[in-house]
Amino acid sequence: MVKEGFYFGVPPLALGGVAFLAHWPLVGIVLVCLAAFVFCFFRDPERTIPSDAGMVVSPADGRVVVVTDEENAGRPGKRISIFLAIWNVHMNRAPAEGIITKLEYRPGKFLAAMRERASMENEQNVIALSTDAGDMVCKQIAGWIARRVVCWKKEGDRVTRGERIGLVRFGSRVDLWVPRDAEILVRLGDNVKGGSSVVARWLGQPMARASGSERVAGADSYLAAAGKRA
Repeated sequence: MVKEGFYFGVPPLALGGVAFLAHWPLVGIVLVCLAAFVFCFFRDPERTIPSDAGMVVSPADGRVVVVTDEENAGRPGKRISIFLAIWNVHMNRAPAEGIITKLEYRPGKFLAAMRERASMENEQNVIALSTDAGDMVCKQIAGWIARRVVCWKKEGDRVTRGERIGLVRFGSRVDLWVPRDAEILVRLGDNVKGGSSVVARWLGQPMARASGSERVAGADSYLAAAGKRA
């Protein structure tokens, strides 16, 4: 992502320098600030990836806005929705090790990513992942400001837990669906970090300890739907 941030950030930075040379200080300040914002947006910090068996990590940085029971293709399961504010790291990561069995781009609307309808109606990439423990689905969802979802993987690719898989630009949402036999370890309002925060685990697998924003909740973490679909 350093490369993409470089491509987007250099033009306003260069124009800002030209503006200063042309004695347009106000224009120069605006352009330099814009370049700084772009460089910050595309930052890509390294993360410590949990190695414990059965752990499912957050696919994105942000705040948990929905934890609800939800069927997927007729299978009972649970959905975790994570809202990425403009200041969050926007790198998306694989929630678990496995093989991408399906990658589907769905054009759609650009509703505010906080709205419940965004999960179904907004532009998105739907990534189906098959793991040794079971299947899961991750959705990269565009928002009101974000107008493009990017996934660098393709069907048949094997990914490792926490591996970088894509990006949604300038504010967005990521949904993660797991089967019913996975235990949810986050609550509504939790702040999570992509690749390092454990959000679920497969039952019967050993559980790692966590602290702070990465705390592990017990069975009482199961929550009712945070809102009804419109």
